[in-house]
Amino acid sequence: MNTLFLKMLVKAQDLMNREEGQDLVEYALLVALIALVAVTGIKQVASAVNTVFSTISATLA
Repeated sequence: MNTLFLKMLVKAQDLMNREEGQDLVEYALLVALIALVAVTGIKQVASAVNTVFSTISATLA
Protein backbone atom coordinates (compact mmCIF):
# COMPACT_ATOMS: atom_id res chain seq x y z
CA MET A 1 0.00 0.00 0.00
CA ASN A 2 2.84 2.35 0.90
CA THR A 3 4.65 1.73 -2.40
CA LEU A 4 1.45 2.36 -4.37
CA PHE A 5 1.04 5.73 -2.68
CA LEU A 6 4.69 6.56 -3.34
CA LYS A 7 4.35 5.62 -7.02
CA MET A 8 1.23 7.80 -7.35
CA LEU A 9 3.01 10.70 -5.66
CA VAL A 10 6.00 10.43 -8.01
CA LYS A 11 3.67 10.23 -11.04
CA ALA A 12 1.73 13.33 -9.88
CA GLN A 13 4.96 15.29 -9.38
CA ASP A 14 6.14 14.24 -12.85
CA LEU A 15 2.87 15.43 -14.42
CA MET A 16 3.06 18.77 -12.61
CA ASN A 17 6.65 19.40 -13.71
CA ARG A 18 6.12 18.69 -17.40
CA GLU A 19 5.34 21.65 -19.67
CA GLU A 20 4.21 19.78 -22.78
CA GLY A 21 0.55 20.68 -22.37
CA GLN A 22 1.26 24.38 -21.89
CA ASP A 23 1.49 25.06 -25.63
CA LEU A 24 -1.82 23.33 -26.22
CA VAL A 25 -3.54 25.50 -23.62
CA GLU A 26 -2.06 28.66 -25.13
CA TYR A 27 -3.25 27.68 -28.61
CA ALA A 28 -6.71 26.87 -27.27
CA LEU A 29 -6.94 30.30 -25.61
CA LEU A 30 -5.80 31.97 -28.83
CA VAL A 31 -8.42 30.11 -30.88
CA ALA A 32 -11.12 31.03 -28.36
CA LEU A 33 -10.13 34.70 -28.55
CA ILE A 34 -10.19 34.67 -32.34
CA ALA A 35 -13.60 32.97 -32.32
CA LEU A 36 -14.96 35.58 -29.90
CA VAL A 37 -13.72 38.44 -32.08
CA ALA A 38 -15.12 36.78 -35.22
CA VAL A 39 -18.56 36.29 -33.66
CA THR A 40 -18.65 39.89 -32.48
CA GLY A 41 -17.61 41.16 -35.91
CA ILE A 42 -20.16 39.00 -37.69
CA LYS A 43 -22.94 40.31 -35.45
CA GLN A 44 -22.03 43.89 -36.33
CA VAL A 45 -21.86 43.11 -40.05
CA ALA A 46 -25.21 41.30 -39.88
CA SER A 47 -26.78 44.31 -38.20
CA ALA A 48 -25.43 46.66 -40.88
CA VAL A 49 -26.62 44.39 -43.70
CA ASN A 50 -30.05 44.14 -42.10
CA THR A 51 -30.25 47.93 -41.94
CA VAL A 52 -29.30 48.24 -45.62
CA PHE A 53 -31.90 45.70 -46.72
CA SER A 54 -34.56 47.36 -44.57
CA THR A 55 -33.77 50.71 -46.21
CA ILE A 56 -33.95 49.16 -49.68
CA SER A 57 -37.22 47.42 -48.83
CA ALA A 58 -38.74 50.66 -47.54
CA THR A 59 -37.60 52.54 -50.64
CA LEU A 60 -39.10 49.95 -53.02
CA ALA A 61 -42.40 49.83 -51.13
